[in-house]
Amino acid sequence: MTPPAPPKKPKYDTKRAWAEARALIWEHRRSVSIGLVLMLVSRAAGLVLPYAPKYVIDEVLPSRDLALLTKIALVGGAATLVNAVTSFALSQVVSVAAQQAIARLREEVQAHLIRLPVRYFDSTKSGVLVSRVMNDPEGIRNLIGTGLIQLTGGLLTAAVAMGVLFSLNWRLTLGTLVFLAAFAGGMSVAFRRLRPVFRERGQITAEVTGRLTETLGGIRLIKVYTAETRETAVFREGVQKLFANIARTITGTSATGTLGTAVVGVIGVLIMLVGGRDVVAGRMTTGELFTFVLFIGMVAAPLVQIANIGTQLTEAFAGLDRIRELRDMATEDQEDARKRAVPAMDGRVEFDHVSFEYEAGVPVLRDVTFTAPAGTTTALVGSSGSGKSTLISLIMAFAQPQGGRVLVDGAPVSDLKLRDYRRHLGVVMQDNFLFDGTVKENIAFTKPGASDAEVEAVARVANAHDFISAFPQGYDTIVGERGVKLSGGQRQRVAIARAILADPRVLILDEATSSLDSESEHLIQEGLRRLREGRTTFVIAHRLSTITSADQILVLERGAILERGTHAELLALGGRYRELYDRQYRLESDRFVNPGEELAATG
Repeated sequence: MTPPAPPKKPKYDTKRAWAEARALIWEHRRSVSIGLVLMLVSRAAGLVLPYAPKYVIDEVLPSRDLALLTKIALVGGAATLVNAVTSFALSQVVSVAAQQAIARLREEVQAHLIRLPVRYFDSTKSGVLVSRVMNDPEGIRNLIGTGLIQLTGGLLTAAVAMGVLFSLNWRLTLGTLVFLAAFAGGMSVAFRRLRPVFRERGQITAEVTGRLTETLGGIRLIKVYTAETRETAVFREGVQKLFANIARTITGTSATGTLGTAVVGVIGVLIMLVGGRDVVAGRMTTGELFTFVLFIGMVAAPLVQIANIGTQLTEAFAGLDRIRELRDMATEDQEDARKRAVPAMDGRVEFDHVSFEYEAGVPVLRDVTFTAPAGTTTALVGSSGSGKSTLISLIMAFAQPQGGRVLVDGAPVSDLKLRDYRRHLGVVMQDNFLFDGTVKENIAFTKPGASDAEVEAVARVANAHDFISAFPQGYDTIVGERGVKLSGGQRQRVAIARAILADPRVLILDEATSSLDSESEHLIQEGLRRLREGRTTFVIAHRLSTITSADQILVLERGAILERGTHAELLALGGRYRELYDRQYRLESDRFVNPGEELAATG
């Protein structure tokens, strides 16, 4: 058997990366231009002190001209002050611009991310996505911030310094250029090899962050099953993988730094041999040799700095690579560009020979056909894995069928603008997600700006007003992350109120009363019965007593509709529904007749 081919590494589009970098720079051209001007002034001022010793040694000391010495000192002091002030202003201007660019890019990436199809989120860890939004944009501070400015300043300083060096001793300068060229070549190779390593670091960081996010989110489950040690081992493995990657980058950056140090050392030896001979022979003055040494430092230091900045720019390009991959994915809005608007909707839902599978060859729905007329209630019944949740997912357009069509008011859902279509949906899922905010904010999530009266009205329908009013802060009570400060039943009632406030044309109730006691369930059923009037409702319920009033009940098994009809019709049919109903009725009767046994079993 032929082993599977290893996954291909992504190709780096250097041309496109530079184009994106130029676009970012152009967008912030004002601050970058100001930064460049400040940098030029700062670097020009920085050249004064290194050149001053030539005049001090060659003119002031032989003539003992103290007045000239004072002038040179004043000029040097003024240049130093200008250098210090412009350096401070430079860091302020470009650093603020860089942070502004990072913030804007994070906003753009997040806005693009949340508009991607649900299938992308189903296959990608949330921690990876958090890293894409928060970590990857960080690198661009080196494009718009001090990194690029320093790189440009270093190159300009090195160029000016080289001009001075040629004027002092062109033969010695040509000798140093050979070693500087070797250093530049070494850096080029290093950057080319480091870029994939930095890209891999971003991926590893995202994986480790994703696992940590899952661990913290499932901390109760971890503690119940005493899995702390196992989770620590998994996290340690990821951290060590990240450490190995960082060690590789440290090796690469250290190698470029070492090469720079070696080049500086060789140039120093060359200056001593050649420069010393030229001074003895009278081809250079002592002041010129001293100045030559200082300006060699001004050439070598920027080169070493360029090595470090180049590494940072490499990391920035790696981040842009990952962001580009995400932004290249088509959003639902982009896919909707040519689709029909849905300004209003009656709510008639049809499944026309629908088939669906998550994995090729493993069908989840098989040739499902039914019609839910507008304003009616359709209940979905079946064992776990029968396809109920998948059917609901297709109604919400989280996925598209591989065969057949899902139609709303006669139009395929695939032809409708999803943002328009989903405005007519209301959902109460089995896992009721609440945001870490107030009760009022969570209820009003479906209708921003809803009045207190509207929020309270729907809370009363959902039988949530009493327990909310009992809180010290009432509707301003903070529910905690995912609503952890509320009980399961309370979270469910808040979610029901949220769906009621949306005033949907199509209402989806996925075990909407599963976390409620009998008394609360009875009260909410009354509210939901009123809510269903005039709306097309789909109900998934394992407790069959809650769906006896449904207009039609679909019994699903292995992805196909096994039976359909009203509650009375299905009982009379004596098939799978009757079997499920009788089994559930016997269990409920046993609990009623033998409450002590139930208590013992659950105790």
